[in-house]
Formats: sequence, structure tokens, C-alpha cells
Amino acid sequence: MSNIFKGKVVLITGGSRGLGAATAEAFADHGADVAISYAASADKAKAVVEKLRAKGVRAIAVKSDQADLSSAKPLIDTVMAEFGRLDILVNNAGIAIQGQMVDDPELDWDNYNRQWQVNVLGTIANTRAAAPRLTDGGRIIFVGSRLGSVVPFSGVADYAGTKWALAGYAKGIARDLGPRDITVNVVQPGIMPTDMAAEVAGELPNRDAILDMHPIRRIATLEEVAETICFLAGPHAGYITGETVNVAGGIGI
Repeated sequence: MSNIFKGKVVLITGGSRGLGAATAEAFADHGADVAISYAASADKAKAVVEKLRAKGVRAIAVKSDQADLSSAKPLIDTVMAEFGRLDILVNNAGIAIQGQMVDDPELDWDNYNRQWQVNVLGTIANTRAAAPRLTDGGRIIFVGSRLGSVVPFSGVADYAGTKWALAGYAKGIARDLGPRDITVNVVQPGIMPTDMAAEVAGELPNRDAILDMHPIRRIATLEEVAETICFLAGPHAGYITGETVNVAGGIGI
């Protein structure tokens, strides 16, 4: 494709599958050296790294459980030790626990609380650890969800809340890091063909009903979302910060 990220290093959390893996490939196609983190899928992470290296870039996978806040600093330290720099952080890792109403007497408190731990506190920990190490002029992109600003059906209150929280946090980080010319933005995808989407599909309204809510009546491709992330990390987006970009087929307009 291009070499717009030649000489740059990107860290993509949750990069062993789904959108994270697609984003890693997109950055590699544009010349970046890539680090991915993973919590459990070691074989999948290894396969992603092999695919990235075949594109002619340097790549590593680092085991790092985002539920463990103490794992954030070692993750960033490993990236710095391997590459000597960090230019772009893509906060992609997250989990989706959905389907129960907030007044459900059988609400799975432990799982829903873990979702907040991973999606919000874990992401914040990685961001805090990375911020002092990012090069001036660097980029941070949070992967949110369209549910972070529009909630068209029930059973997703906690998941939506975690994504709303990240959108607000990103605006604050954009203020903090602006003097260093570091931009901070949020990409909010809609439905994508990922393992995560498949895992929660049975807990949501039927697929046709959801698609009927979209002016563009299909789900996003992983490549469409990944290239949006790359754009925000690239040289033509240097004056975009504190913004939320929806890649969601028009749902909620």
C-alpha cells in the first residue's frame, strides 16, 4: 500500500483476533512496526505476528491481561525495550457482557464488574503507562462502540457505559497531551464480523431488526474500521483531536 508509517511503532491492545488483528495488518501494510498484546490467545497472536513479519516489518506479541492493572507498565516497558520508541497507541482490547437488564435479580455482578475493569480501568492503565513514553506528535486512538453514544435496545447498559466512559476520558487526555502535539480520538464501530459480536449475538435483538436501524443496511468490514483508525493515526489527521468518529452505517442519525 504505502509507507506513511515507515519508522513508526504502534501498539495495538487485543491484537490477536478480530478488529485488533485487522488493524495490525493495516498498519503493517502502511509500513509500521507493530506490537500487539493478548490475554489468552497465544497461538492466534503468534499467527498474527508471523503474518506481519511476512509483510517486511518488525512485530512482537506481548501477553498482557488488561484485567490486571499492574500489567500495563510491563507491557509498555516491553515495547520500548524491543523497539526503542512508541508513536501510536490503539486501545482496542475489551470484552462485551450483554443481555441482562439492570433490574434482573439474577444479574451477574462479577462478570459485569469485570467488564468495567477490563474496558475502562485496564484501558486507562495502559494509557497512563504509555503517555509519558509516547513520542511528541504521537497518536492515541480508543476503539469504542456506537453504543457509546446511542443505545437503541435494552440489555447493554453496562457495556454502553464503559464505552461512554472512554469517550469522555479521551477528551480529557486530548487536553492533557495537546501541548505535545499528541492527538487523541475515538473510533466507534457498529456491528462487525468478529468473535466478540458472535458471542453476544444471541443476547441481542435479531440481526434483521438491528440492520433495519441502519441506513446502510449491512455490517461494517474490519478493513473499513481499521483504515479509519490508520487515518486518525496518520499525517493527514494531525489537527483532529478530542473527536469521536462513528463507523456504523448511519445508525442513530
